[in-house]
Amino acid sequence: MSSMPLYPMRFEPIYQYRLWGGRHLSSLLSTPLPQNEPIGEAWMLSDRDDRQSQVANGPLKGQTIGALMQRFRDQLMGRQASRFRRFPLLLKFLDACEMLSVQVHPSDAHPELLPPDESGKTEAWVVVEAEKGSRIYAGLQPGTTAADLRHSLPNGTIADYLHCVLPMPGDAVFIPAGTVHTLGGGVVVFEVQQNSDVTFRLYDWNHLDAKTGQPRPLQVDQAFACIDFDGGSSGLVAPFVQTAMPVERERLFDCEAFRLFRFIGQAPFTVGAIAEPRVMVCVDGSGQVEHDRDSYAVGKGEVWLLPAEAGVCGFRPSGEVTLLEIAIPE
Repeated sequence: MSSMPLYPMRFEPIYQYRLWGGRHLSSLLSTPLPQNEPIGEAWMLSDRDDRQSQVANGPLKGQTIGALMQRFRDQLMGRQASRFRRFPLLLKFLDACEMLSVQVHPSDAHPELLPPDESGKTEAWVVVEAEKGSRIYAGLQPGTTAADLRHSLPNGTIADYLHCVLPMPGDAVFIPAGTVHTLGGGVVVFEVQQNSDVTFRLYDWNHLDAKTGQPRPLQVDQAFACIDFDGGSSGLVAPFVQTAMPVERERLFDCEAFRLFRFIGQAPFTVGAIAEPRVMVCVDGSGQVEHDRDSYAVGKGEVWLLPAEAGVCGFRPSGEVTLLEIAIPE
């Protein structure tokens, strides 16, 4: 096991073609988008076998998050090192120009629906941009039954049975596993989720994939097997203000898989924690994170991993900043 000192690390985005995507991420992220195709997702921190995020700064530039978890797990994860073989969260920006499929993710309570080495998938969104007419659907309308939902699929009325949110920048939406959900119509969100890539599509708005000319496959039976028809915890979340000075610190999400806090202001504040990793996401503005007498420039749209051994760090905004900080609960 290497003992090289770790430092705040930035990661390069991994862009993903999606038929529902657009080009809005070009104004949020500094890395140029691939040309001439809709980009729906930028995977900002991914420890997936087929999608490995690479460090973009410092002596470890070019190393993957998977390699870091192998070589520096104790330094990276601190007192949580024994819990995880791979980094437990998958972080993304989504540009939903068109509507995503109506979908659901299984929970750990349905192991028969999970491929080997996969977990359930609870996720949450923080809205970054929203055009007039954009929509987020999260959860079922009260009283909706499995029969109601099945009957809505062939005639395209499934939206009538879903809880609708008209998104605004800054909105926070929680999507626990088992929740029927979708979004689109010109909305950009930051997504935090369990490190899982299991999705079951219920309905796809008659989309055709421009690359194949074919509709995408649905997984209706698997979706129905994991829908939580009694769920009531999904949807719009009211921020809980923890402190107002020197900057406003809000708690947006607190579940078994992740905790997410938001800082808004222009005075210096602290980030990170002793003996546990934290992830920073700058959704607006810029600044510098300070560690061990070094400063690291943090720009809009960037994702930074603060290793456990880095402990508490300072953050110095360059004017007004909105910064997300993500913790992994013990």
